[in-house]
Amino acid sequence: MLLTVVDYGVGNLRSIAKSIEKANSDNCLNYSVKISSDVKDIKKSDKIVLPGQGSFKACKSGMDNIMGLQNELNESVLIKKKPIYGICAGMQLFATTGYEEEKTLGLNWIPGEVIKLNLGISKLKIPHMGWNELKIENNSKVFEGVSNKDHAYFIHSYEFIPSDEKKVSITTNYGKDVIAAVSSENIFGSQFHPEKSQNTGIKILTNFLNL
Repeated sequence: MLLTVVDYGVGNLRSIAKSIEKANSDNCLNYSVKISSDVKDIKKSDKIVLPGQGSFKACKSGMDNIMGLQNELNESVLIKKKPIYGICAGMQLFATTGYEEEKTLGLNWIPGEVIKLNLGISKLKIPHMGWNELKIENNSKVFEGVSNKDHAYFIHSYEFIPSDEKKVSITTNYGKDVIAAVSSENIFGSQFHPEKSQNTGIKILTNFLNL
């Protein structure tokens, strides 16, 4: 079976691929993990990981620069229902619209907006960076076995607010409840980085591979 980490010019792709390979090896699964920007590889893939690093606008521009990429992702995810996992800004791209730098249309797979973290009167710093506790909100196959107070690693200044609260799988508290992970049918994503989240991250990646 093939899992493709989509290379559209953003993210620490090798670190992500190594974490997936570890989950694959530790559980004696049968995945070949490939980093690729070739639309043909995505077409052949059984599962897809969409990384993301930098602004919403930069990530969407990187995607738009690869001819046929968005069309193939829509075909694979929405029509063929292949499981996909988005990481950080990769998850944010699932939204309808992002407002980082300028208003930018997302993939609109999970309706909602990506807006700047508003911590109100809190004196906590933005970006939200480092380890933080997780709180389970709604059950999801990919986040099964993750417990309240497990920790994950975050670095972000914007957050994804889905229109439907039932799509929110996990939150974290950073001066307020912040969306940490989402799920919708075959579409999963986390604001935190599973590849930097040690055992919690490996557990999540294992669940994704086992779907």
